[in-house]
Amino acid sequence: SLPDLDLLHDPEDELLCSNLMDLVQAMLGRAPLGAKRCSRLLMPAQLLAQVRTELLRLACSEPCGLRGALLDLCVEHGKACHDVGHIAVDPAVVPTFQLTLVLRLDSRFWPKIQGLFTSGPAFTPLKLSTGFRVIKKKLYSSEQLLIEEC
Repeated sequence: SLPDLDLLHDPEDELLCSNLMDLVQAMLGRAPLGAKRCSRLLMPAQLLAQVRTELLRLACSEPCGLRGALLDLCVEHGKACHDVGHIAVDPAVVPTFQLTLVLRLDSRFWPKIQGLFTSGPAFTPLKLSTGFRVIKKKLYSSEQLLIEEC
């Protein structure tokens, strides 16, 4: 319920999440999607807000909040999933959970971008879809994975 969420709200996590989203956008700005190709992936404002909300929600039940997170960033296109980077939200804290954020390329642009995944240097801006998936794995527990599809 809403009153319970207010009790779990952590202003430090809000700031950490803003910084984390800046790091995510920077990584997406130089994402390696092919053998020799980097693409500048653009996160729509709606996607940025949704991911931010979801990460904060998943962190609120953790002992160290968002500080205890490891974030793996991936971009999915077609049946392939490319690893973009890894972030320890607070390297001074022993991680308690791992989040895998899987973003998707906007499928409306797929025919235009198929040539990007062949060899040769390029730097092309691409827009991400507003759909994403977050997989949460607790590192201190044997609980099952939690997969959120948004």
